[in-house]
Amino acid sequence: MSAAGTGNDVAAAASLYGRGNRNAGSSPAAGAIIEVERLTRDFDGLKAVDEISFTVGHKEIFGFLGPNGAGKTTTINMLCTLLKPTSGRGTLNGYDIVTQQDEVRQSIGIVFQDPTLDDQLTARENLEFHAMLYNVPREEREQRARRVLEMVGLTQRAGDKVETYSGGMKRRLEIARGLMHYPHVLFLDEPTIGLDPQTRSSIWEHVHELKQQYDITVFLTTHYMDEAENCDRIAIIDHGRIVALDTPGNLKHSVGGDIITLRADDTQAAQREIREKFGFEASIGDVPGEAAGAAQESIRLEVPNGRTMLPQLVRGLSTEILSVSVREPTLDDVFLSLTGRQIREEAGDKKDMMRRRFRARRMR
Repeated sequence: MSAAGTGNDVAAAASLYGRGNRNAGSSPAAGAIIEVERLTRDFDGLKAVDEISFTVGHKEIFGFLGPNGAGKTTTINMLCTLLKPTSGRGTLNGYDIVTQQDEVRQSIGIVFQDPTLDDQLTARENLEFHAMLYNVPREEREQRARRVLEMVGLTQRAGDKVETYSGGMKRRLEIARGLMHYPHVLFLDEPTIGLDPQTRSSIWEHVHELKQQYDITVFLTTHYMDEAENCDRIAIIDHGRIVALDTPGNLKHSVGGDIITLRADDTQAAQREIREKFGFEASIGDVPGEAAGAAQESIRLEVPNGRTMLPQLVRGLSTEILSVSVREPTLDDVFLSLTGRQIREEAGDKKDMMRRRFRARRMR
């Protein structure tokens, strides 16, 4: 439902999304719609997810942030009953993800990483087919399709085949499809991967609209730092373990005051001087944006107040400074502080590379 919809339409849609019109299982903990306790998944002895525990509140935008291979998609697959946990437990909308799978599936909507639309069907036909699978009454399908298409701005293209859609339009349609049966929780697995910044921003406008207008929880995975800023809370996952869980603001505040990054004529000498003269332990890494192994490296240090520390560094270092900058912490800094490395898309095997190329072609 777009903001331009009538008040009656908004009220009607909101009532349909309300908990009073959808059955729930045993009541979850106060304010929690997802509860996970020591959830684990092994693959041939490798722990893809290693005893993670967390809760997600009603109407929360909850983000799972981490590099590829960290365990994000595996966690979603377990919560969506697509993969059985090795150990641990989880509930969604009061239902157990192992023993009450049918009820869990009726409570969720999913937007997968890879495109799953039928390109030979129109947008409306894709939605109607999905509604049939979820046993949405025939007399309600058309009305629901009209509402979700309006919400994602695709009303004018509802009768066009999906093969004529751009990548951003397809992602918006997949989000609309995930809402057709009025789920309690909408899972978005890397919802904007492969999209340009403008389209990513548009997708997020629609996600925020869901939270504002409807009684729905959004659970998403991403490795885009700027995207994670949109979440109410973020769980940072690395090597199958949750290393931090808090609001974006609190996570950034935990890093410290400001981040100073400098390039020097002699990197090792400058790092040593910073430690001996100022008492800061600076780290050395590749200059952001340059290829790993490049000749020029950067020095990074966390300081309480960058404005006062920067002039002292410039005056106090005998090593020639080539460039220097100061900024507030970002979620990238949080991940670096917690794991000792920057978040990035890690190189995959040939099969993974083929999947990405296929996804890029499908999203065009």
